[in-house]
Amino acid sequence: MRPIDPTSTNTRRLALLSVALVSALVGMLFAAGLDITEDTTASSPSPTAIVPGSFTEIAQAVSPAVVNISTEKVIKRTGQAFRHFQSPFSKDDPFHDFFERFFGDRRQKEFKQRSLGSGFIIDEEGHIVTNNHVVENADKIKIKLKNGKEYNAEIVGRDQKTDIALLKAKGLKGFQVARLSDSDDVKVGEWVVAIGSPFGLEHTVTAGIVSARGRVIGSGPYDDFIQTDASINPGNSGGPLVNMKGEVIGINTAIVSRGGGNVGIGFAIPVNLARGIIEQLQASGVVTRGWLGVSIQDLTPELADYYGVKDGKGALIGEVFKGDPADKAGIRAKDVIIAVDGKKIESSRDLSRAIAETSVGKKVTLRVLREGKERTFSVKIVKRTDEKEALTTKGATEETELGMTVSPLTPELARQLRIPDAQGVVVTGVEQGGPADEAEVREGDLILEIDHEPVKTIEDYQRHIGKVKKGEIVPLLVRRKAGFVALNITK
Repeated sequence: MRPIDPTSTNTRRLALLSVALVSALVGMLFAAGLDITEDTTASSPSPTAIVPGSFTEIAQAVSPAVVNISTEKVIKRTGQAFRHFQSPFSKDDPFHDFFERFFGDRRQKEFKQRSLGSGFIIDEEGHIVTNNHVVENADKIKIKLKNGKEYNAEIVGRDQKTDIALLKAKGLKGFQVARLSDSDDVKVGEWVVAIGSPFGLEHTVTAGIVSARGRVIGSGPYDDFIQTDASINPGNSGGPLVNMKGEVIGINTAIVSRGGGNVGIGFAIPVNLARGIIEQLQASGVVTRGWLGVSIQDLTPELADYYGVKDGKGALIGEVFKGDPADKAGIRAKDVIIAVDGKKIESSRDLSRAIAETSVGKKVTLRVLREGKERTFSVKIVKRTDEKEALTTKGATEETELGMTVSPLTPELARQLRIPDAQGVVVTGVEQGGPADEAEVREGDLILEIDHEPVKTIEDYQRHIGKVKKGEIVPLLVRRKAGFVALNITK
């Protein structure tokens, strides 16, 4: 067989024909929607298969239920605005009246402050959900639909702790209602759409993904935000965050921003957190929360190890307030609550939300770890009133050998620390660079235990410390404000 000469005319024609045939075949395969590339990740979806082709249908379906909110409130001012124009003439001078007429008291007694936000209609009665900070202290509220119609609205109720407000528009007609989803089903990475009025630009639609769940941003005791990179800006507050089914999963509330604009980090209140708040506001205009009667804190790895909580999950009881539900049920300080009515508690915020959402008068079952053993308690929840905090202070000192000074817990200190019995040892000084300082012991810490042994007096403290040899680690359990801290000091 003669070898093929790549430079010959026939060979070139044959090569060109082969290329044409291959190109035609590839074109037909692509036209048929087939993937002819080697599948090296059969278990992973193709990017083109999960990226939505358009958000048009979602925007068209949800936008009519979204409203633009404009508010107005009157701000009163005091003080003289034009002090340098005070009359140089006495009241008896004929020029006094002339001066006062043209240059007299020109103080601006009041001015109108206006703001913009967003919201969405949730029922056929015309109730509208938005943020509390959008309508707080507003004297006038107007809502505007996508079709351009405007209506006056009034506040049904507000909840400052969750930043949720419920409005009702007067005479609202021809409107569409937003569908609410189950926000517990939200997955990190799923596509979402935000609709609102950023900087007053009504019914702006932006898209992104769910960046994270359960975010705590320090805005209140019930933080549990959905984080998204969908563009949210001032004016979006109160508007809906929508899933790909066109259902509301959250209420856009806050952004992280250095200059007032979006940087890709926005936060929305999950709908499931808002449901109970909305129902209470609709029924009575106010929110009533349950109260257990304890101060709580998260378990640090050290505390979890100290109490033998293997998975490190739960809420540690720092203080039980006398006469409140937990006290009556037999709950004690240093108990670790791991479940409420069968629902697992992983952190102090989980417990706060679970109790706050419990109806007043209802009995709940608490699963508790006490000294490594699981126990069950039935507690009747009461209405939450004022927050309670423990205080710390200092007293007379007595020297110790761990680089800190301590003193007995007097009845006066016990009252200030809100401790039932006047027993214990208070840290009143910490030597810089000493063993206690390196272990992060602080002034005002109340030493409760040394190596799991109770410390009620200075004598107890000295006896336990005396047993520890030089160079050994001393495990301490201390009360710090309303919580506990486990520390390890090297003697």
